[in-house]
Amino acid sequence: MDLASNLGGKIDKSDVLTAVEKYEQYHVFHGGNEEERKANYTDMVNKYYDLATSFYEYGWGESFHFAHRWKGESLRESIKRHEHFLALQLGIKPGQKVLDVGCGIGGPLREIARFSNSAVTGLNNNEYQITRGKELNRLAGVDKTCNFVKADFMKMPFPENSFDAVYAIEATCHAPDAYGCYKEIYRVLKPGQCFAAYEWCMTDAFDPDNAEHQKIKAEVEIGDGLPDIRLTTKCLEALKQAGFEVIWEKDLAKDSPVPWYLPLDKNHFSLSSFRLTAVGRFITKNMVKILEYIKLAPQGSQRVSNFLEQAAEGLVDGGRREIFTPMYFFLARKPE
Repeated sequence: MDLASNLGGKIDKSDVLTAVEKYEQYHVFHGGNEEERKANYTDMVNKYYDLATSFYEYGWGESFHFAHRWKGESLRESIKRHEHFLALQLGIKPGQKVLDVGCGIGGPLREIARFSNSAVTGLNNNEYQITRGKELNRLAGVDKTCNFVKADFMKMPFPENSFDAVYAIEATCHAPDAYGCYKEIYRVLKPGQCFAAYEWCMTDAFDPDNAEHQKIKAEVEIGDGLPDIRLTTKCLEALKQAGFEVIWEKDLAKDSPVPWYLPLDKNHFSLSSFRLTAVGRFITKNMVKILEYIKLAPQGSQRVSNFLEQAAEGLVDGGRREIFTPMYFFLARKPE
């Protein structure tokens, strides 16, 4: 019932189907093109998260990201460790001002704030996610030290040198231009301090002339609200162009003992992350179909479920072929 009542986010329930159709038009499977997605990325990404956030929270919890995972470790444990690892790499200290770029509903923000005893600001351009995040901050008891700002990360409303640390977890992949996004992060970061991120990228194994590779890339883009998925090398170039000194960088998917895409793999079954499994997704898909039929969920909800399912298949295929990674990690420093 919670899933049904929140479907569509801030979009009026009667307008959800129209929003789905508009969103789908941005993507190649429906006649769209990359340049149109980049030119209209704010509208595209906002529509995506209004439509998809309730599915994400239902399936993943409060942190919408993958994680490097050890054997014997649950998905939830790996996600928390993934967030703690990033905080440790940044060297966040108690009382410091930290910026989470593209914070979703704030799962990592709350975890990192409690882990490091710091004050974290979440930057997000989606009104529904911010409303949801504020309520979760209140419930977690971090609303006095953590807050949200509604803004575009390509044009941040902060003065220069505002933050002691900046991070992004699978979020700046939504930027139409990596250099422009990293340059804004560079501007608001204090000199001598660091920016760390997990980026969604195509790897060196990706062949742009391979039709199957292109199909996988397109499935991930439509299913995850992306204008274009960049190569790891392009992210690295953009960081340096923005002025950062890259301390270290690595695709953490390469040596993950447990494949990052395992929770979505149809051959995998887990009770602890049941909703993400093939059986769990099949039940959710049919539940949404019924809820839409009896008008408890808005018309168009099933279409959203379908393109998220398409994304899951693209992510698994991309992971198996090692042409895509959701955890290209880098730690970069703004010179003194």
